Amino acid sequence: MKALTTNVRISPKKAQVVAQIVRGMDAKKALDMLRYMPNKPAKIIYKTLASAVANASHNDSQEMSTLVVSTIIVTKGMVLKRGNPISRGRSHPILKRTSNISLELSAR
Repeated sequence: MKALTTNVRISPKKAQVVAQIVRGMDAKKALDMLRYMPNKPAKIIYKTLASAVANASHNDSQEMSTLVVSTIIVTKGMVLKRGNPISRGRSHPILKRTSNISLELSAR
C-alpha cells in the first residue's frame, strides 16, 4: 500500500513541514486535514495520499477507515539549474529544487 511521487516542483524543506503533520495519522483524517490546508505541499501530499488509499482499496481490498499513514518520506529530487544575468556578462545561479515523496500506509 504505497504511493510515490517523483520530481515535484516544491522544495523538500517546504514539503517536509506538511509531511511531519500528517505522519502517523489515520488516512481519512489526514485527507480531510490536507484538503483544507492553504499551501502548495498540502495539495501535492493530498494527491499522493489519495493515490495510496486507492491502491490499498483496489489492490489489497482494504477499508479506508482501517488505514494509517505509517511512513512518509520527502527526499531531494533533481535540481533544475537556471541563471539570472547580471552586469559584466556574469550570472547568478538559480536552483529550482524538486522533491520525491514516498508514502506508505498500513492497516490498523
